[in-house]
Amino acid sequence: MAPLRYSINVTLDGCCDHREIAADEELHRHAVENLVRADALLFGRVTYEMMETAWRLSTRTGEWPDWTEPFARTIDAAKKYVVSSTLDQVDWNAELVRGDLEKAVQQLKRESGKGIFVGGVQLPLALAELGLIDEYEFVVQPRLVGHGPTLFAGLSERVDLVLVSRLEFASGAVAMRYEPRR
Repeated sequence: MAPLRYSINVTLDGCCDHREIAADEELHRHAVENLVRADALLFGRVTYEMMETAWRLSTRTGEWPDWTEPFARTIDAAKKYVVSSTLDQVDWNAELVRGDLEKAVQQLKRESGKGIFVGGVQLPLALAELGLIDEYEFVVQPRLVGHGPTLFAGLSERVDLVLVSRLEFASGAVAMRYEPRR
């Protein structure tokens, strides 16, 4: 089975609000490296809509730094699966995932070669509850913001992790990858 990998930016005080993250060229380059390690992306509705608004090339507006282009091209072209019971349809290289989440994600993992990359907050909580995430990456930003949302709020059981890699960025952010302790 192909691995399901999760990555998210988070502040030192646990906030995962994307508006509080200072994304720079180095972090975007790292994100592209993550995306190319997967055959597809898995999003919940909120994350899908947020990413589509920001990164869909055909509708992108405004001025963006040149260094965001590799990320924009990579995410725009990526195959996407969207878990939603409220959307009737999706596009942007996407398919809806409905029904039993555990069965659907296990099927996607069987079909994938390199793996699947998941983002967001609520969907990863549900996937962690089901024991389906094979790798967690937390890109910890050197910032305190004093508010949420926070990660894995409401997780019913502890998930013990083992550190498998650590990468420091010039900004002071640190990407730490973990695998579940089996």
